[in-house]
Amino acid sequence: MKKSLLSALTAALILAACSQSDGVKSITTAELASHLNDPAYVIIDARDDSLFNGFKENGAKRGGHVAGAVQFSSTWLGRIDDDKFISFAAAKGITKDKTLIIYDTDPDALARVAAEFKARGYKVASYDKFIEYANDESLPMQSYANYELAVSAKWLKARLDEPNPPKIYEVSWGSVEKSAAYLSHIVEAYHFDTDLIEADPVWNLRPLNEIRANLASIGIAADTPVVLYSANQLAALRVLFALKYAGVKDVRFLNGSIYAWQELGYPVETKVNTPAPLPSFGEAAANLNINVSMPDDVIKMQKSVGLKLVSNRSWDEYVGKISGYDYIPGKGEPAGAIWGFAGSDSSNVADYYDPDDTLRNPDEIFALWQSQGINSDDYVAFYCGTGWRASVSWFMTELAGWKHAYVYDGGWNAWQMHSRYPVQLGAPNGASKPDSGNDYGKVYKAGGSCRG
Repeated sequence: MKKSLLSALTAALILAACSQSDGVKSITTAELASHLNDPAYVIIDARDDSLFNGFKENGAKRGGHVAGAVQFSSTWLGRIDDDKFISFAAAKGITKDKTLIIYDTDPDALARVAAEFKARGYKVASYDKFIEYANDESLPMQSYANYELAVSAKWLKARLDEPNPPKIYEVSWGSVEKSAAYLSHIVEAYHFDTDLIEADPVWNLRPLNEIRANLASIGIAADTPVVLYSANQLAALRVLFALKYAGVKDVRFLNGSIYAWQELGYPVETKVNTPAPLPSFGEAAANLNINVSMPDDVIKMQKSVGLKLVSNRSWDEYVGKISGYDYIPGKGEPAGAIWGFAGSDSSNVADYYDPDDTLRNPDEIFALWQSQGINSDDYVAFYCGTGWRASVSWFMTELAGWKHAYVYDGGWNAWQMHSRYPVQLGAPNGASKPDSGNDYGKVYKAGGSCRG
């Protein structure tokens, strides 16, 4: 999913802009504060996701981002097609009629992003005193309630050198012998076969006692700190959902996967690491309430609390053109399902990914959902074919601390197995496919270890 080289035009723009770097005005904290609610300005956070979401910078009293800031990470440069750049930026509210205030604590990254926009004809100012801003508690900041669930490669590398480091698991479908993604993996990582948490024919979560026994067999107890990653983000987030369900107290997602790790030059290895089994999972409360298992459970909650059923299947699946799977014959969606954005096919939810293969920040996704009538105080259950794609949407709500968000685990697969459940074909009211505002010209890879 990586673009290894900048396009010739992008490289030329950056070089040209770097020669004009003195033309970018650097502003003070007071100047930034004066433009916080100014519609003529756009404040842009160029840092990585973990810092935007809520992790603290070194020396900062508060974590998160300047209130109202949009995200445009320096790591996206070179990963956006040149003919898509302006429209991609505009979808985030970044337009040439406004003045951009770009901030970062990395001076090189700040200069690159400012130079890129300046070279393309935007009005640009830079701000390099974010720590000062973060330490002034009179100035507004925003962060997500459970930001710590999505971690950066830098965070993980630092934790490995501390006492009680987390256990790392590469997640994919199949045994370690069959896992192509484990052939080269993060140092000390183990393999996690998704069959440990789900089973055919519906591919629902296994019974709680089975999941817990399987986790103990690969070295995971309730109090084991765990970090998950996968070549295809869906697998790791599906398993994170299962571990939360089972009661693992500290489980996190490596945002950007092994790609982010390798880009920082961190070590990988090819040897197989085998986790020592544990005698038991231990005592912990399960989080059974995050799972809506089967169609009858959905219908019951629709009647009792007005549950909204949100599809994370591709548009062609949603409107009933295709089933999306060679093992699911039925086409359509549960009656009343709302489209919650997705991807090109059952292997991805590309609407949810940034150009660097990290997750889009939750606010961007929530804005899309609001356009579909999905709000933070709703009771919502996300589903796809069998639970993988839906886990990404659920994870977004978990980051933000939504109180009534679930995965409908049975998905379309369970629904279409029985004719007694009502089905919709075609987009409701003849609606057209909504725009996700995320077209940066990327070609999506399918990923071979995804059930969708």
